[in-house]
Amino acid sequence: MSKIICQCGHENPEGSELCQACGRTLTEAAAKRKTHDVMRYEGMARRSQTYHSSIIDKIWNFFSSVKVGVTLIFITLVASAIGTIFPQEFFIPQNIPAVEYYESRYGIAGKIYYVLGFHDLYGSWWFMLLVAAIGTSIIIASLDRGIPLYKALKKQRVERHDSFLKRQRIYTAYEGNASDDVIERIGEGLRKRRYKVKAENGHLLAEKNRFSRWGPYINHVGLIIFLIGAMLRFVPGMYVDEILWIREGETRSIPGTEQEYFLKNDGFTLETYQEGDSEVFDQTIQRTGAIAKNFQTDAILYKRDENAVAGSQDELTEVDHHAIQVNVPMKFDQFALYQTDYIENELYKMNFTMDNKETGEPVGAFTVDLFNPETSGVYELEEGYSVELTGYYPDFSGFEDGEPQSDSPLPNNPAFLFNMVSPEHPDGEVAFVAIQQNLEPLGPNEYEISFNGIETRDLSGLTVRKDLTLWILALGGAIFMFGVVIGAYWNHRRVWIKKGPDSILYAAGHTNKNWYGLKKDIAPAFEYAGLDQPMDHQELKESDSSAKEEEESGTTRQHK
Repeated sequence: MSKIICQCGHENPEGSELCQACGRTLTEAAAKRKTHDVMRYEGMARRSQTYHSSIIDKIWNFFSSVKVGVTLIFITLVASAIGTIFPQEFFIPQNIPAVEYYESRYGIAGKIYYVLGFHDLYGSWWFMLLVAAIGTSIIIASLDRGIPLYKALKKQRVERHDSFLKRQRIYTAYEGNASDDVIERIGEGLRKRRYKVKAENGHLLAEKNRFSRWGPYINHVGLIIFLIGAMLRFVPGMYVDEILWIREGETRSIPGTEQEYFLKNDGFTLETYQEGDSEVFDQTIQRTGAIAKNFQTDAILYKRDENAVAGSQDELTEVDHHAIQVNVPMKFDQFALYQTDYIENELYKMNFTMDNKETGEPVGAFTVDLFNPETSGVYELEEGYSVELTGYYPDFSGFEDGEPQSDSPLPNNPAFLFNMVSPEHPDGEVAFVAIQQNLEPLGPNEYEISFNGIETRDLSGLTVRKDLTLWILALGGAIFMFGVVIGAYWNHRRVWIKKGPDSILYAAGHTNKNWYGLKKDIAPAFEYAGLDQPMDHQELKESDSSAKEEEESGTTRQHK
């Protein structure tokens, strides 16, 4: 890379706008400005403004653009907003495939929503790419600006050229005041204001709150850590947020534990408010019915033995027994089980009898377990009588081409195809039995199946959570807020004092923000040296413009 040699002889990297030794302008664009507005990076060369040839340079330059970063954030926000139009996959009924649910519920819009991955927005590959692109943009933009800024601030020279001082917004030339005593008194006054003062050859540099320049970069570090924590949630074992539906008496493996831990629902309890318990709930109870006071799952936690077959429930060791309530979770091995939902009186078993149609007398009774039916099994009744279950349709929805259909594996509307064996009919008689239906598809039967009651049980909904990324997210958020505080409440302030020819004293000041605070801060030091406060040329320019406008308006009124 070629160098730019300043008039003072200092070699500056290509792309520099100000000489790092004396502060002279090095480019025509910088020379045309009346004041230096390149002081954000001290006029140092940035990589994105210097290298343009290779593909790496083009990628670097693309992601270093603030416009690109803002655009990526905007696209991500728009995608997040679209993801709230329809519920995410986590919140839809789990017994229906997502592709069927969205299309049947929301039509063509739901199908597009699913195909584009908005149903699982935060787990979709393209959303992860957007987050990665934002992180890349933050890293590259920070390096592109932070490294030159660090080098410039580290190598600050006390002595600056006259042109550098004259181009500062706060600047004044004091005639006949360039004495060592005056400079020393200014330095002493600035030290009282907690400035770090350096003096060389009759020149002075006073600096305060340099650390505030790193506030935005600390923000970026916090954001990067936060994004890393968010992306780690998709690494297996780092984050689990699953729903576990478990019935009374049932033992199931806990999601996310790789079938190492099992949970048994030892009983579900629901307590409701009764009228008279509380005046607050009486009107609501009368209007909407029962209100849950407490619902809990008496759970037993088991751990599979190390040498047991994966998924096997034969070799389990009891670990804990806990009543899981709302806001009272069961915690174990970085997991927590929360009580979040329940379903009462779910169909569990159905009782039937085989009856003689003519006499109405039963010849035997049997029970069908709706979750573990003995399909193609035989229910033995009295001697010579039996019933064979040849077909089971847990969520019967009708016939298609003469065949019974089931919408789901849950026993919402169970139907059965039985073969009834009797001494009179050793080959059996076929009966199709559903709720309020008793069909004889092959002709009239001598025997029939009659409904004889049901058994129900409660279903408990537990949320299984494990989050090893929470501390990373908290750390990123804390670092981000630390950067916000630094950038919001402090600002980098500098004052240059130079002894010029003919007893002229040059004074200039710069800050990255809050110019009023800088003027108020340095005024006592100049008063202590017997000098007026340095002038703000931006205010002078604005006041001159206002005076000119008032003069022109007054002339116009006189003309009228």
